Amino acid sequence: MKPINFLLIAFLVLSISACTQLQPGQVKVEGGIIQGTLTDDLGIYKGIPFAAPPVGELRWKAPQPVEPWEGVKQTTDYAPAPMQGGNPVSGKSEDCLYLNVWTPAKAANEKLPVLVWIYGGGFSFGSTSDPVHNGEHLARKGVVLVSIAYRVGQLGFLAHPELSAESPNEVSGNYGLLDQIAGLQWIQNNIAAFGGDPDQVTIFGESAGGIAVSMLCASPLAKGLFHGAISQSGGSFGPTRPTTYPGENMKTLEQAEQDGLEYVKGFGLSNVEELRKLEAEKLIPQGWTMPGGWPIVDGYVIPDDQFKLYEAGNYNDVPVLIGYNSDEGLSFPAGRTPQEYIDNVKKRFGPYADSLIQAYPVGESSVPRTARNLMRDAAFGWHTWSWARLQSQTGKSDVYLYYFDQHPERSADSPQADHGTPHGVDVPFVFMNLDPKNPNISEADLSISETMGSYWTNFAKYGHPNGDGLTKWPAFSEVNPAVMYLGPKAYLGPVPDEASLQVLDNYYRWRRSSEGKEWAQ
Repeated sequence: MKPINFLLIAFLVLSISACTQLQPGQVKVEGGIIQGTLTDDLGIYKGIPFAAPPVGELRWKAPQPVEPWEGVKQTTDYAPAPMQGGNPVSGKSEDCLYLNVWTPAKAANEKLPVLVWIYGGGFSFGSTSDPVHNGEHLARKGVVLVSIAYRVGQLGFLAHPELSAESPNEVSGNYGLLDQIAGLQWIQNNIAAFGGDPDQVTIFGESAGGIAVSMLCASPLAKGLFHGAISQSGGSFGPTRPTTYPGENMKTLEQAEQDGLEYVKGFGLSNVEELRKLEAEKLIPQGWTMPGGWPIVDGYVIPDDQFKLYEAGNYNDVPVLIGYNSDEGLSFPAGRTPQEYIDNVKKRFGPYADSLIQAYPVGESSVPRTARNLMRDAAFGWHTWSWARLQSQTGKSDVYLYYFDQHPERSADSPQADHGTPHGVDVPFVFMNLDPKNPNISEADLSISETMGSYWTNFAKYGHPNGDGLTKWPAFSEVNPAVMYLGPKAYLGPVPDEASLQVLDNYYRWRRSSEGKEWAQ
């Protein structure tokens, strides 16, 4: 028997170890090794695949596991945005399921809290590469910041009977939400390698991203994947309706499948397989009203009307920080003239139109903020208020409600004298990405941005937004319906326009009655 050469074995072991030892900026994740960018205080990784490209036969299917790669993948640039109209900064592609990580951790065992951004864009647009979503400043406050991409438009949300028949769950649509869930599952399995804590994950998003956050809070498929939620101008507590409006955006699976049939016919095709063979560019949405560009109540990802789920306590009970902007109606007008406003309100709200016009009055020759607030509340305010009330009644986790009202001061004779803060303005404030060199950015802007960044990251760290040097923010309850007003200063105030919200609440309650369901078209 030949003697064992222990020196040779030791040399081989050391050689293999050296070959697999990670270099600075490299991280081992599902699929292989990635190489990011190191700065003095952050590790930055862009374009990390978290699922297989949803192309070819995977178009309109749930996301599949990431495909492994050989060698070291460079993750120093943003991946393309999902297919959509316009020209995203990083381009666009059907191969779009990638995420980005900014981490201040110096070692993998730091277990820092994780903030996960979900972009908005009406479920028809959006990308992680928009400069306003740069996560550097929030990461420097001691969190691991992740931004995840998801399919939008018809590629993300088309429902069709043939697609439902293909699915083991007998549903279709909601592929974009399944992408988000796959991203959260990837975070559970991989974020520790970046110094993040998979047991301390907070999701946050604005507009469609904030609506998605509320849907994830109601989805059994997302249970355990996050431990806190922040919704900016979001919420999805309206009933389904065949003809959708802001705040009544949801359709049933059956309704959406019928839309899908018409969508296929619009291409002169007869089935989904033919549609799968079209180039992705031909499926780019040409408008906001085309079918297939919004999540649906499918009984699987979204089991039911979210209001009913929360009434019954059937949701992911985690602390939430939720709110909206003071003049969202500037971005979603109900009419350009007083008569157009009245006609549109009557068309949408039917027998409740007169009481709502009285609660949200229009001017004789203008559509002032009092009228615009109907669209603010129908789309965002009522949903956020309902979320706060329902969770404070049926849940165990705290709710923190805010109202964002930071905007330039305007003279009384200005045409914009009654303008507040429109939709989407809050995003750069939260990300602390305001440009101090911009002459239009004030000291008050920078101050409240710093405050919001602290509130948001504190919430990720502690499950509440409070910390040294900040105005104390109590949890919302029916007994103490506290709202944090975020403007030139942070201060507590009442629920904005609560009497008007009560009138709108009467409408939504009626819409859930048998009479209201039968009336809605």
